[in-house]
Amino acid sequence: MRNASNRVRTDTGPRHALRGVAVTRWQSVPAMSPNAVACGVRIIGIDPGSQRTGVGIIDIGEDGRSSHVFHTAINLLGAEDFAGRLKLLFDALGAIVAEHAPQEAALERVFLARNPDSALKLGQARGAAICALAQHGLTIHEYAAREVKQAVVGSGAGDKAQVQHMVGLLLELRERLQADAADALAIALTHAHVRASVTRLGVTRQAWRRRR
Repeated sequence: MRNASNRVRTDTGPRHALRGVAVTRWQSVPAMSPNAVACGVRIIGIDPGSQRTGVGIIDIGEDGRSSHVFHTAINLLGAEDFAGRLKLLFDALGAIVAEHAPQEAALERVFLARNPDSALKLGQARGAAICALAQHGLTIHEYAAREVKQAVVGSGAGDKAQVQHMVGLLLELRERLQADAADALAIALTHAHVRASVTRLGVTRQAWRRRR
């Protein structure tokens, strides 16, 4: 696994200079060429939100070990209106996918919010994220928040602080993770765990979920 001390942090890099989008980058390994074939798989995890969207990318080696590639929280609050937020999310996420060339995508499944307006906005943000991923030909796998916490923390009732802590340990990250970015990395790690499990057991993803 790569040493976390080799990471370089840059703020609003030139390839992410999208007007109104605040993107801070943490990168520990070079981006893959879109035509490159990695020894393993590169996974992008998305924690969608109407104010901030977490993005996390990891590599899974042939030995099954996970390594950190990139994470950020896309701040959408600089847009003039909600439609502008959706466009900023679509553009920023598309730029990240184009740069890092993930091969598989995982997204947090929608939950029922108490506030109908919040639920509607979250659904629209998820739609913008899904469209950005689909535009680059990625198949999208969805995971419930409880399933992510179970995979990363060991309990479906784990809190955000526990998720942040465990993601940092699993990926050997020294700095404290921003909450949305930590959730996105946790979603990517969950997908890595599920794909390894279904391959090892020779079952479908649906059958794996029924066993949980």
